[in-house]
Amino acid sequence: MMKLRFLSPTNHGIVDYLAAVALIVGPFALQLGSSNPAAVWVSVFSGLLVIIVSLATKYRYGRFKVIPFGGHLALDLLVATLFMLVPFLFKLDGLDAAYYYCNAVIVYLVVAVTQSERNAIE
Repeated sequence: MMKLRFLSPTNHGIVDYLAAVALIVGPFALQLGSSNPAAVWVSVFSGLLVIIVSLATKYRYGRFKVIPFGGHLALDLLVATLFMLVPFLFKLDGLDAAYYYCNAVIVYLVVAVTQSERNAIE
């Protein structure tokens, strides 16, 4: 039987940095912004914040190690929830809105499959 939580904190860190690049590059590649230019800049800003939080997290790829991994996961859940609200807050529609809904679902799923610090086997 496969465990639901199979993503180690180390691999979560790799996912974080890849997600940051995707959040920075994605809106330009997808030509977001047709309903509101904020569709581009919220994503870019989020990508930069992911890098900052990742560098500050206590895991293998963190540099400053001040945010406990559990706190990092809580921030991930907050970001996923905010991504669900972005289309409403900025009146996004079409691809602009779908982009944020998809990102929210992905972040929720990544958190759901990530091992907690105490259950992680590195």
